[in-house]
Amino acid sequence: MPLIKVQTSIATPAESDVEALLKSLSSMLAKHTGKPESYVMTAFEPGVPMTFAGTLDPVCYVEVKSVGAMKPEQTKAMSQDFCQQINQALGVDKNRIYIEFNDAKGYMWGWNSSTFG
Repeated sequence: MPLIKVQTSIATPAESDVEALLKSLSSMLAKHTGKPESYVMTAFEPGVPMTFAGTLDPVCYVEVKSVGAMKPEQTKAMSQDFCQQINQALGVDKNRIYIEFNDAKGYMWGWNSSTFG
């Protein structure tokens, strides 16, 4: 049920770099949310036309969604870890990464022909 989706203006990162990033983010998201990694989904979307601060320099927009309430200290720790990992993997400056955290109600999240609520 936790999901992390990374959209970036970088056109074509190496496939091995993307796979390593997604596996790392999956593990980190499971740890931060306390949910089994078997429920974690990751997604990566390169080549998205994006600007930040009026420039076309490399940028990322990240969505993190999970069933249940995320606490402020939890999202702060996730922001630090995810920005660091994305910076290392893709070379995007940490100050050019936005992360949106969303709590989802269980009944608003479907899986396996049912919902989590």
